[in-house]
Amino acid sequence: MDREKLRALLEDVSAGRVPVDAAIRQLRDLPYADVGFAKVDTHRPLRSGAPEAVFCQGKTPEQVVTIVGRLAEHHANVLATRAAPEVAEALAAAGVPHRYHALARVIVARPEPTAEVGLVAVVSAGTADLPVAEEAAVTAEALGNRVERAYDCGVAGLHRLLDQQHLLTEANVIVAVAGMEGALPSVVGGLVDRPVIAVPTSVGYGTSFGGITALLAMLNSCAAGISVVNIDNGYGAACQASRINRLIHKIR
Repeated sequence: MDREKLRALLEDVSAGRVPVDAAIRQLRDLPYADVGFAKVDTHRPLRSGAPEAVFCQGKTPEQVVTIVGRLAEHHANVLATRAAPEVAEALAAAGVPHRYHALARVIVARPEPTAEVGLVAVVSAGTADLPVAEEAAVTAEALGNRVERAYDCGVAGLHRLLDQQHLLTEANVIVAVAGMEGALPSVVGGLVDRPVIAVPTSVGYGTSFGGITALLAMLNSCAAGISVVNIDNGYGAACQASRINRLIHKIR
């Protein structure tokens, strides 16, 4: 239940349109719903502005269906990340409405249109970074942000990035995704006065060490205004970008 739904329910009770006992039934799962193997956080939108996301990796399809189904009873655009195709198939079999983004490995359950406020730019270095970049882009869209993509703009062909400067300067916040040596966020940070969220990916040969080289490079960037999330964490970058973007939009 989000803030507006809670306000509407309380107004209905106050006006006598909803009986008190009916309101209690709706509110009893407000803190969390205990489904046995998980305590589903149905209260999260009231605290942080977005529903709990489900990390599918390590969970059975049946567990994901139970958690996502319970969340979708309360919220639209419920996110499930690192979702394999069999998870999407299980949701379909259970009758849970959803959209599966295969490249991003993201499921949006009970999808509904959003306001698409502000602008978040998602920029990736190479085609191999697309799964992480798309996880960020799809997540940001589900959270209600307008998103523009600029992919395959790595520093090995710097002219490709420079050709996207109009997008970079228009965006409220930029998510820069790169593997290998992780140079892209530093270059982007040197071109704009916008906050840049750097996402290292596990893409690369031997001494990339599964993304550690890119992570350390981004943490040591000399360009100001760059923050860094964990390796391959497109979801986390999108959540941070969404909060920045929506705050800027609110101030304006």
